[in-house]
Amino acid sequence: MAEDYRDIITQEPGKRGGRPCIRGMRIAVADILGWLAAGMSHDEIIADYAELTEADIRAALAYAADRERRIVTASA
Repeated sequence: MAEDYRDIITQEPGKRGGRPCIRGMRIAVADILGWLAAGMSHDEIIADYAELTEADIRAALAYAADRERRIVTASA
């Protein structure tokens, strides 16, 4: 990924309960993952949430993959 997800994913204690969000917005990584799991395409998500970009969606996926790797590694 050309742009590191750490430049896109933010966490603020008072926003969305401190959950990871996209660029300080109130759109959480979990929201994006849920939309993708429900079958929405990247284009459909961006059409519904014009403030999101393709890079934002890819950052959410990269964050989730990295977090999964850390959880698996920590429990091994």
